[in-house]
Amino acid sequence: MEVGVVVKPHGLRGDVIVDLVTNRPEVRVAPGAVLSTPGGDLEVVSSRPHQGRWIVVFAGVSDRNGAEALRGTRLSAEALDEDGALWVHELIGAEVVDTTGRAHGAVVAVEANPAADLLVLDDDRLIPLTFVVERRPDGMVVVDAPPGLLD
Repeated sequence: MEVGVVVKPHGLRGDVIVDLVTNRPEVRVAPGAVLSTPGGDLEVVSSRPHQGRWIVVFAGVSDRNGAEALRGTRLSAEALDEDGALWVHELIGAEVVDTTGRAHGAVVAVEANPAADLLVLDDDRLIPLTFVVERRPDGMVVVDAPPGLLD
């Protein structure tokens, strides 16, 4: 699963600016974390937030030339194994029901939105992910939406 991309070098000692696409940066770029790239694995030595992105130091990257070689590199990692985690690829195609069991359609996409990502149903209705309360083993997604949202 992609977690970010190296944007550019930062300074002369091998630091890089990384644009993360994860909601768990404290785990993904924690010291000791290993990120996969097409050229091999990179181990995070240190990281810190910087102007909406992250400055990351990788083991073995000690100068600007090494950092420059990583420009544009996509970083990926194994999915985190967390109880209750929802993965977008698992939601696509799922049937949506409310807490009373009433069906509302199937998820055809998930759209990014600053406030909360949105489930897009097959009839173009949008449901903020914050209203998802359960993903059942049978593939159903249960939502607890406020009155009027699903009418």
